[in-house]
Amino acid sequence: MSCALFDTHAHLDDPQYADDRAEVLKRAFEAGVAYIVNVGFSPERIQSTLDLTEEMFPFPTPRLFAAVGIHPTEAALFNEEVRAYLERAARHPKVRAIGEIGLDYYWDTFPRTLQQDVFEKQLSLAKALHLPVVIHNRDAHADLLMVLEKHAPYPQGGVMHAFSGDDVFLREALSLGFYISFGGPVTFKNAPSLRALVPLVPDDRLLIETDAPYLSPHPYRGKRNESARVRLIAEKIAELKDMSYDELACLTTRNAKYLFKIDAAEDDSRTPQTI
Repeated sequence: MSCALFDTHAHLDDPQYADDRAEVLKRAFEAGVAYIVNVGFSPERIQSTLDLTEEMFPFPTPRLFAAVGIHPTEAALFNEEVRAYLERAARHPKVRAIGEIGLDYYWDTFPRTLQQDVFEKQLSLAKALHLPVVIHNRDAHADLLMVLEKHAPYPQGGVMHAFSGDDVFLREALSLGFYISFGGPVTFKNAPSLRALVPLVPDDRLLIETDAPYLSPHPYRGKRNESARVRLIAEKIAELKDMSYDELACLTTRNAKYLFKIDAAEDDSRTPQTI
């Protein structure tokens, strides 16, 4: 029997799932997904993420956990009240990380100095709460590394979500102790440079994700994504790592459970076979 899959980054509280969220979770379970970390990235979405982790369904679903943080494009919302709310939310038993946090220079409308300040404050909060961090990085490689190196080390670990850097950035991220997570773009026909990086990631640092509803893998590119499609990502990465699908599923789920501190007591009979 195959090991279960772990979608380490999704946004299933998104309004795009308002009409069929339960069915999306059911399909994920049927595809072999046993665990999902849902990521709340603004005050409003933190609350909807926590609500989702507490929701009960009349059929088997993956185990739902949470990461909470203020996304760099939401940095203008960050103040002392929001910081206090984030700290309270992070103490929820289903919360396993602070994130997604980081820098996003793709848009010119979000001041970089403000993003960096909010990023640093959340890194400090994660350390105080002994939680790993989920890092968002878009077109900000140098500044992101500068901030991360300033706050190193990271004894609780962290993950580079939706990895998009080059081989130099990859080596730096690994040297800081971060896991590397790949999503739908690794399946895109126009992403050979990204695929070339996959074999460079040590087996014990590799994670997979969907970032649903975004970044749907081939052949669903441009359509609303969902956690069931993490299987397509796993199949592609197994091919790139020259290993079997089962090996890839086992090692990425094992890595994610270690990073997010999910132990045997949190497994139950609702989930597909787990490791």
